[in-house]
Amino acid sequence: MTETAAAVPTRQPSRLSRVKNKLAAEWLRIGEQTRFYFLTLAAIPDAAIHYRSEVLRLIAQMGLGSGALATIGGTIVIVGFMTTSTGAVVAAQGYTQFQSIGVEALTGFTAAFFIPRLIVPGTAQVTLTATVGAGATAQIGAMRINEEIDALEVIGIRSVTYLAATRVLAGTIVVIPLYAVALIMGFAAARVGTTLIYGQAAGVYDHYFDTFLNTTDLAWSFFQTIVMIVVVMLVSTYYGYTASGGPAGVGEAVGRAVRASMVVGAFVLVAVTLAVYGQSGNFRLAG
Repeated sequence: MTETAAAVPTRQPSRLSRVKNKLAAEWLRIGEQTRFYFLTLAAIPDAAIHYRSEVLRLIAQMGLGSGALATIGGTIVIVGFMTTSTGAVVAAQGYTQFQSIGVEALTGFTAAFFIPRLIVPGTAQVTLTATVGAGATAQIGAMRINEEIDALEVIGIRSVTYLAATRVLAGTIVVIPLYAVALIMGFAAARVGTTLIYGQAAGVYDHYFDTFLNTTDLAWSFFQTIVMIVVVMLVSTYYGYTASGGPAGVGEAVGRAVRASMVVGAFVLVAVTLAVYGQSGNFRLAG
C-alpha cells in the first residue's frame, strides 16, 4: 500500500524580502568590484616588471588598433577626428554667440578656456571608452568563456596582473600621445574655423588665445584625462573578467562596461573640475 504525500504549498517571499535580498546582492557586487580594482592597481608594478612584452603589445594594439580599426589609423585617428569636430563646434558657436553682442574677437578665449578644461578630457573619455575600453572587455570576456583565464591560473600566471593590470598600464601610457593629438587637433580646428571660415583676423584670434591659455589648465587637463582612462580601463577589465553566459554574455558585458564607463567618467570629470577650479572657475577677464 502506497501513501501519497500531500503537496505542501511553498511560501513565496514577500516583496520586502526580495528587495532586501537584491540590495544585499548589489552591495556584495560593489564590494567584489572594489576589491578587483584595488588588486589591479596594486598589481601594476608587478605587470611593469614581469610582463613588459605584453604591455608593449597592448600599447601598439591600443594606439594603432587591430583588424579593421588599424586600416583607418587606429585610436589616434579616431581621437583626432573627434576633437577636430568638437573644436569646429567651439569656433562656430563661440563666434556666432559673441558676434550677437559685438565681441566676436573673444572667440580665441573660448578655444583657450573650454577646449583644455572640458572638451578634450570629455571627448577623449568617450572615444577611449568606445574603442579601447570596449575592446578590452570583449577580449577578456572571450577568454573567460573559453576558460583561458582558468588555464592561465593553472600554469601559474597571475590572471589579474596579466590581463587587467597590463591593460591599465598600457592605456595610461597610450593616452599621453592621444592627449597631445586631441589637444592639437582641437586647437587647430577652432583656429581654422574662426580665421578661414568666419574671416576673423589671425592676429586678433591669436592675441586672445595666447592671453587666456594657461599652462596650469593644460596640466590639470592632462591629469583629468589620465584619471579617466584609468577609470575606463578598470571598469572595462572588471566586466570582461567576470563575464559569463557564452558569446551573448560577452556582448552584455561590453554593453554594461560602456554604460558604466560613460557614467563614472562623467562623474569623475565633474568632480575633478570642481575640485581643481572650484565654483568660480578660476576665471579672470583681463588682457
